[in-house]
Amino acid sequence: MGVERQELLDGLGDAIAELEYATASLGEAYEQLDTVSADRMEEQLFRPLQLASGRAKRTAAGFAERSGLLAPSPAADPPSHPSVGARAFIDAAVEAAGRADLALIELQDSPWLVEVGDTELRAGVADVRLHLSGVAGAAREFARVLGR
Repeated sequence: MGVERQELLDGLGDAIAELEYATASLGEAYEQLDTVSADRMEEQLFRPLQLASGRAKRTAAGFAERSGLLAPSPAADPPSHPSVGARAFIDAAVEAAGRADLALIELQDSPWLVEVGDTELRAGVADVRLHLSGVAGAAREFARVLGR
């Protein structure tokens, strides 16, 4: 059962790395926006991603502790490329959030998730996905009115 637990934790670690990349990318976009747009982006995009990332980290840490494993280590920030513009950073964040969601879907579909029987892990994964559910739509809406 230890291998299954480690696989689940690794999958959650993959999602966390994507969420960290997404939030760091939004941080880069924030630096390139005017104050009003930056505040709007923070409310509509950054906060849901930050909540998802925090919940994912707490879920991973709790599961690791209950399983006697090490929690995933944080990933590095994405490199800064100011010439790509705020929209490119926002697009990169949305793509990373999508990859995180796919990693979480794989976890939810894994027979090991049921076999391990950790209800807190299942609830945590579902909660993270809930926070991610509106990010892509909010990003499309944000980009649509950006600069107007």
